Amino acid sequence: MNRYDLLPDDLPKYWYNIIPDLPEPLPPPKEPKTSPSRIEFLKRVLVGECFKQEMSNERWIPIPDELRELYIQAGRPRPLYRALRLERRLKLEKVRIYYKREDLSPTGSHKVNTALAQAYFAAKEDKEILVTETGAGQWGTALSYGARLMDLNCVVFWVRSVYDWKIDRRTFMHLYGSTVYASPSKITRVGREILSKNPNHPGSLGIAISEGLEYASEHEGAVYCLGSVLNHVLIHQSIIGLETMKQFELADDKPDLIVACLGGGSNFGGISLPFMGEVLKGKLECKFLAAQSEAAPNLIKGEYRYDFGDVAEYSPLLKMYTLGHKVEMIPIKADGLRYHAAAPIISLLRHHGLIDAVAYPTDERAVFEAAKIFVESEGWIPAPESSYAIRAAIDKALEFERKGEEKVICINISGHGFLDLPAYREILSLP
Repeated sequence: MNRYDLLPDDLPKYWYNIIPDLPEPLPPPKEPKTSPSRIEFLKRVLVGECFKQEMSNERWIPIPDELRELYIQAGRPRPLYRALRLERRLKLEKVRIYYKREDLSPTGSHKVNTALAQAYFAAKEDKEILVTETGAGQWGTALSYGARLMDLNCVVFWVRSVYDWKIDRRTFMHLYGSTVYASPSKITRVGREILSKNPNHPGSLGIAISEGLEYASEHEGAVYCLGSVLNHVLIHQSIIGLETMKQFELADDKPDLIVACLGGGSNFGGISLPFMGEVLKGKLECKFLAAQSEAAPNLIKGEYRYDFGDVAEYSPLLKMYTLGHKVEMIPIKADGLRYHAAAPIISLLRHHGLIDAVAYPTDERAVFEAAKIFVESEGWIPAPESSYAIRAAIDKALEFERKGEEKVICINISGHGFLDLPAYREILSLP
């Protein structure tokens, strides 16, 4: 058997919040020396329930029944596969590989898990406009979807270098009725200031976040929804790992290594943190590997310190592994990984030596070659970001096999690559 499914009734009724189980208290957000209060600003622009969850120390947070129905409509629970064909392709005898298919969401990525939650809570609070940033475009598409299901409007600030080439994903967002701006844009003060210095600025997630925060703060009925990094996002994404734990029970197996790509940390945290909780309680032995780009290796070359989450310094200071909130990062096809900092929860766990990380060159040849192996073996087309996890998993599998070690690897396939085919064509020189 190579596929492990849960029934809709098996869908978790609670999200998992790892904060009570961390090896030390999570360093709280801090105010910079300059006013006004960034924490009060964040409280004002975020969805109220999400801000409450952000500060929660409760281990289990109930998922409303209506939201569980939306999850089921969106295809949850999602399957776990044993990668038998990939194992044969790699000539593995000691190593078993599994992968979780988050690409099967309506918009093609794991981002729907928190998009639906944030849209649902915003509608309950009578908000009218959801405002956000997006890098690879998956989060912007997911929030557009969530907004439409909740009869809300959506405004997306999209990193310009990706906005310019992902035309079909832009159309996808417009199909949901969203307004999409290339970032930096002329819509905000932040964007206009950056464009005045460099009219061809490729943009970054840090800039797009600043624009979204500014826009949300100045429009009545608008709230800002972030797609990664913050605690409440990782809480919503925990549904991935909670499902996967049940599926490994069905498979009568357990992972020795969990691999996922990491930019800010939402899909990595989603698959890893429920398992990490078991590790911290002494109930499981498992390691965790984050696959990154050398364009933004925040867990590898970053410093563990307080920093802003955005370029314009609207956000509170968060303790994270950071490259600096104003660092220049070259564009890559897997732009969802091009963020200057990792989530505070992920950063603390990295600081305690509980998370390993690897970074791949910015030409991305190695990761797209791994994706091609995966396509030829398993048949699914992964997103560029997910391909980093596939590359790292293949590398570790071959290493374990050479050493004669019997290991089980679990990969989170965070999204599909149907709207990334121009990148495949360019990087792999396909016709």
